[in-house]
Parts: sequence; C-alpha cells; structure tokens
Amino acid sequence: MQKIKTFLWFDNQAEEAAELYTSLFKNSKILSVDRYAEETPGQAGSVMTVTFQLDGQEFVALNGGPVFKFTEAMSLFVNCDNQEEVDRLWDKLTENGGEESQCGWLKDKFGVSWQIVPTEFMELMNSGNPAKAQSVVKAMLQMHKLDLALLRQAYEQG
Repeated sequence: MQKIKTFLWFDNQAEEAAELYTSLFKNSKILSVDRYAEETPGQAGSVMTVTFQLDGQEFVALNGGPVFKFTEAMSLFVNCDNQEEVDRLWDKLTENGGEESQCGWLKDKFGVSWQIVPTEFMELMNSGNPAKAQSVVKAMLQMHKLDLALLRQAYEQG
C-alpha cells in the first residue's frame, strides 16, 4: 500500500475525472469506486470516492460537494518524454473547458492544475551553464505550452 496518496476534492465529478486521467497515462487504472450509504452526508448510492492509479501512483478522488475549489497552489507535475507527449497531454487536458496558462501550466475542465513539462527542459536548466539556463527561462516565460524545439534553440543561443 502506498503510504502517501494525493487526495482530490471534486464537487461531483470524481469518477469522470478518474476516467479521463487513467485514459491518459500508461500503467493507470481505476482501483475502486465507493458509494455513499444511507447514513452518510452524500446522496445514497452516488459515488463518494474513486481510488485510481496514474502511472502506478495512487490517488483518491472524493465527491465532496462545492465547498472547496482547486487552486494553482497544488498542481500535478508531469515529466514528458518528448514533444509528442507534451502535445497529447496538453490537448486532452485543455479540451472541453480546460484553460491554458503560462510556462507549461494548465487547468483541466475540473479545475485541477497541471504542469506539462518535457524532461529535457529540466536537463537544459541544470546543465551547469547559467547563461544558457537563463536564456531557456526567458523563452519559457513567453510560452503557454512548452515547445521543446524553441527551448533547445534558446539554450544554443544562450
């Protein structure tokens, strides 16, 4: 059993969110769906929690009502292998009401914040060359979705 799990509070979209998220990542699946009982605060029979895995990491999603909202203070950071993975995840997570933000950040249609980042970006940033890293940062600050080709170009010109 995973000792620490991310717990996400949704209004009433926990199952829909878990289905979307598990469709996007390898080694992902819904593990369980628990329903509200007669004696509980939620509507009896409706989904209370969904436990799911994303690339082997467990999460729990709760349908807790509209009391709390997601903010950018918590985000899910995804290391992407290449630009194709960045593009695929960006497109799927922003469709149907998701919102693009700056520097590789987005909000999906449920309000959950994600950082979709090519792993190579971190390698460029940690190359040991401060001038080149600064050039990469300047390029990144101009982007919504990160463009690995432009980040590489900024590194080479830095």
